Amino acid sequence: MVVNRDASGLHMKLDQRWLYLSEEFLKKHPGGAVIEQYRNADATHIFHAFHEGSSQAYKQLDLLKKHSETNEELDKLIESRVDKTDINVSTYDISIEQEKKMVESFEKLRQRLHDDGLMEANESYFVFKSVTTLSIMFFAFYLQYLGFYITSACVLALAWQQFGWLTHEFCHQQPTKNRPLNDTISLFFGNFLQGFSRDWWKDKHNTHHAATNIIDHDGDIDLAPLFAFIPSDLCKYKASVEKAILKIVPYQHLYFTAMLPMLRFSWTSQSVQWVFRENQMEYKVYQRNAFWEQATIVGHWAWVFYQLFLLPSWPIRVAYFLISQLGGGLLIAHVVTFNHNSVDKYPANSRIMNNFAALQILTTRNMTPSPFIDWLWGGLNYQIEHHLFPTMPRCNLNTCMKYVKEWCRENNLPYLVDDYFVGYAMNLKQLQNMAEHVQAKAA
Repeated sequence: MVVNRDASGLHMKLDQRWLYLSEEFLKKHPGGAVIEQYRNADATHIFHAFHEGSSQAYKQLDLLKKHSETNEELDKLIESRVDKTDINVSTYDISIEQEKKMVESFEKLRQRLHDDGLMEANESYFVFKSVTTLSIMFFAFYLQYLGFYITSACVLALAWQQFGWLTHEFCHQQPTKNRPLNDTISLFFGNFLQGFSRDWWKDKHNTHHAATNIIDHDGDIDLAPLFAFIPSDLCKYKASVEKAILKIVPYQHLYFTAMLPMLRFSWTSQSVQWVFRENQMEYKVYQRNAFWEQATIVGHWAWVFYQLFLLPSWPIRVAYFLISQLGGGLLIAHVVTFNHNSVDKYPANSRIMNNFAALQILTTRNMTPSPFIDWLWGGLNYQIEHHLFPTMPRCNLNTCMKYVKEWCRENNLPYLVDDYFVGYAMNLKQLQNMAEHVQAKAA
């Protein structure tokens, strides 16, 4: 989601000081549009979460702090915001005093995890994961060579899912402290092997991390016209085709499951659209990356179609393509729709944006862990821990869980963790709430 903005720059609070970021600075921001999510808000903890290990980012911050200031007017603005509840929309009611204590406590937790080594990169682990995931893909090709076409398509779908998790981790700078290396590997795994644009994903996913379940900010909860999660989504049905789709929204909780396999088609098509307009975007980082983004996406579809060409007949080609693509979509979608869609959303101007830890905990549900789920879900069953510490390597999330549970108890915050079918039912309940609302309005 590339955010439109005015030409006046923005104010952002970091480490108790207000910084002014000029239009020129914003255009050069290496992370692109995600920085826009914290206009007139406290970005202290999201900054530390995103820039872990980046000496360049902290050097830039030190320069900006030389021109920082206090601003009572902006402080009063963010403290006076009051949420309004609605269908699937919660209110943030933690007092300013509690919030300040919570923020200080979370900083101590972050330091404790550093001291205990949980933020350290584990390069050998990610070498192992990369080799095993590549092996799954080559096994799919070998099965195709042997003539086990349907089995090969299923294994390829699994490989694409697992490369999704690896790309996710390299984009979050988990495997090494060498950011250019992480970015290069994520381009290979994400664009070339999987067909998902790295830069498209970073723009979308980093915004999701920065403003999880925040209305009009988090694109992951903006699924109109196929689905409506909140009443304000209904204002988006303006074109004639969208108004036609609105007529089936009362049944969205019934057709939701059938749409999960389509996720891969959606993400690959969005990736193609992104890379071929990337060189025209205003952010310098996207302009610089455009050529390699385009080349690797073209390379992905070249090998996919060549692989299909090697199959013996058109019926087998069509079956292989659909099974691998839809299977890959289902394997990713059943994970990414579990953690946040099943939890309430918050208004666009909610004060929760100033309490990073509360934002992530109140908008996230973990999946009950097990060795198999840890592998199949790529560690995203520890979604709370991942959202609090996105640069923490996957192999440390299970250990981190006990720290976070203890911190939640100390700060009177819920720690949501459920088995798959409980979380899935909560997801359907959110959709049903809106389906019934649309039915009632139409009656």
